[in-house]
Amino acid sequence: MRKYRTLFFDVDDTLLDFGAAENLALSMLFEELHIPFNKEMEARYKQINQGLWKSFEEGKISRDEVVNSRFSLLFKEYDKEVDGKSLEQTYRCFLEEGKQLISGALELVSDLKNQYDLYIVTNGVSRTQDKRLRASGLHPIFKNIFVSEDAGYQKPMKEFFDYVFARIPNFAAEQGLMIGDSLTADIKGGELAGLDTCWFNPDRKPNHTTIVPTYQIHKLEELNRILNG
Repeated sequence: MRKYRTLFFDVDDTLLDFGAAENLALSMLFEELHIPFNKEMEARYKQINQGLWKSFEEGKISRDEVVNSRFSLLFKEYDKEVDGKSLEQTYRCFLEEGKQLISGALELVSDLKNQYDLYIVTNGVSRTQDKRLRASGLHPIFKNIFVSEDAGYQKPMKEFFDYVFARIPNFAAEQGLMIGDSLTADIKGGELAGLDTCWFNPDRKPNHTTIVPTYQIHKLEELNRILNG
């Protein structure tokens, strides 16, 4: 008998290559603005963005504050006043086209769908995630897609997972496994919700936190070894 029956997958940098989608969207945005986009500006944007999302995960700011302030904060450092909300809308249109898959992602979930109940659990903007999942071919493989914007809570908050569990018939936490790349959102969230967890760590980053995943994999296909016991 299988230990796990329900598998929860994160999206960005677990199934879809967010880095590739982000870089393309940023370059298109800056090209439209007729502003040279260099590595220094790219690195600073990502630093600001990651800091804002971390604050969101911690419940300190809202999702709207994250997305509507990141570009205004960036350009302020370059002595430019911009409409952060307007730039966000333009950037979002470009980002929605980001359907690049992590290697092996489509094959893995396609193989698993007949053996397990598969669900998406992701922080982010509902429309953006929906469009990217549909364009990549992942969307129809999953029984349901749960996005923080719809839930009103975000990973790692237990309330987010409570929202998810309440919408899965006959769900038992001991039969669920959370798979994701973020220790602070996916693994901590799964842990708080009573799930076993699998940290997808392709770059073999050291874990300097007190968060301890149940499993760790470096390639998505390694998940099969865990599921097969």
